[in-house]
Amino acid sequence: ALMDIVEQKYDKTSIIIAAQIPVKNWHETIGEGTIADAILDRMVHSSHRIELTGESMRKNKMKKTQINS
Repeated sequence: ALMDIVEQKYDKTSIIIAAQIPVKNWHETIGEGTIADAILDRMVHSSHRIELTGESMRKNKMKKTQINS
């Protein structure tokens, strides 16, 4: 299904993908090597990657809630 979406949008419009899986693990996660290559080739071709770092906002909120309880 992801390949179909990427193929339909490729060179026509923007795609925004948010994932918690590091890019280096995408091949393994997608499973099928040929399809993973095709998807990643199309996505990486003209992409802008933003990797967020730091502690999870959810974890910070939980810590504050526990401190104030």
